[in-house]
Amino acid sequence: MTTFVDRATLRARAGDGGNGCSSVHREKFKPLGGPDGGDGGRGGDVVLEADSHTASLLDVGFHPHRHASNGGPGLGGNRHGADADDVVVTVPVGTVVMTERGEVLADLAAAGQRFVAARGGRGGLGNASLANRRRRAPGFALLGEPGDEATLVLELKTLADVGLIGFPSAGKSSLVSVLSAAKPKIADYPFTTLTPHLGVVTAGDTVFTVADVPGLIPGASEGKGLGLEFLRHVERCSLLVHVLDCATLDPGRDPLSDLDAIEAELAAYGVLDATPRLVVLNKIDVPEARELADMVRPDAEARGLEVFEVSAVSREGLRPLTFALAGRVGAARAEAEAEMIDRPRVRIRPVPVDDSGFEVVPLAEGAFRVLGSRPTRWVRQTDFSNDEAVAYLGERLNRLGVEDELRRLGAVPGCDVLIGPVTNSVVFDWRPTVLDDDDDGLEVIEQ
Repeated sequence: MTTFVDRATLRARAGDGGNGCSSVHREKFKPLGGPDGGDGGRGGDVVLEADSHTASLLDVGFHPHRHASNGGPGLGGNRHGADADDVVVTVPVGTVVMTERGEVLADLAAAGQRFVAARGGRGGLGNASLANRRRRAPGFALLGEPGDEATLVLELKTLADVGLIGFPSAGKSSLVSVLSAAKPKIADYPFTTLTPHLGVVTAGDTVFTVADVPGLIPGASEGKGLGLEFLRHVERCSLLVHVLDCATLDPGRDPLSDLDAIEAELAAYGVLDATPRLVVLNKIDVPEARELADMVRPDAEARGLEVFEVSAVSREGLRPLTFALAGRVGAARAEAEAEMIDRPRVRIRPVPVDDSGFEVVPLAEGAFRVLGSRPTRWVRQTDFSNDEAVAYLGERLNRLGVEDELRRLGAVPGCDVLIGPVTNSVVFDWRPTVLDDDDDGLEVIEQ
């Protein structure tokens, strides 16, 4: 049996970059033909892509671990490693990507939108790419950068123009089935509908979607029943329709009390106060229900609500309701377009070219931590078993200005310098560079 999943946790691990190659070209009569080690390939990304043909997060729920392949290593003869393929995870349109702490990272609200959940590592440079006029034959290459790892929470918020809300068995699913071509499961007992159903409705030149949102009962906003699970699906609707059962046989219930109960749950949930509402008095094909609807209508209109009397069985009143919904949706879309036009443009300020790209933080007992994407990446790509590679790292850090900043903060020879985040740092015994007439600023940093 198909299961609807609207919340899932994704554990994504991107591929590592391939290592660069340290190689020297050799052929007959050319014993030292120069470095010819190729670069490593890029590791694969884990990418989320919104797909209009994906209905739920079921696949992510069943397969939460997604790993991309590593990039290929560089080879001699200036042969570069192959870039790894990306792993594309399709998710429904309307998926919100969050951290475990609830911070929103992306909102995939349109088909084709993408978000890189975990970025693959860069490939390491081969010694052919590291050669220059001063360093003609590097005896080292850079390692591939490790790929990112991330644990993300995916939440589906259904994208519908109109949300049908009401008590179980109020006729929401029946209304969706007659307004559109959707065929949800329908029965007379409570909680038949366990998943939101979407239908596409055409009224004149307007095409819009209608969602039947289940699980709204008193206490839904506090987690009772299924309401808390599905209230998020009405957040994006531009119009909410109260479907009130005028033929209910439950004692103590009537259309106005149902309306008050659902409104109380929407108010407790929050974020929906500004969403317009209208009221549908359903099941007027039953004589007693038609009489009750005629009695309830003036009270609902006195609250400022537009009221429609319909029957999903006889289809009475459906045409006026359909065009009223289309008018409301069209007005909401026009208002949204006007807001987009009037919205001030966001200016993106580029990072200054002289930005150092790092920060040195003093620690206890005379130690220092160097933070920044570039120093961290350089450390990860260094082969510490190769003295020349370590010296190259020292040169890069010195040119970046790390050494000058350490001196400014009072660092002394022999103090501990940590590079990288707290959970994955590399510790060095700092030895300041001493320049002489023939020194180009190279420094071996001891680990």
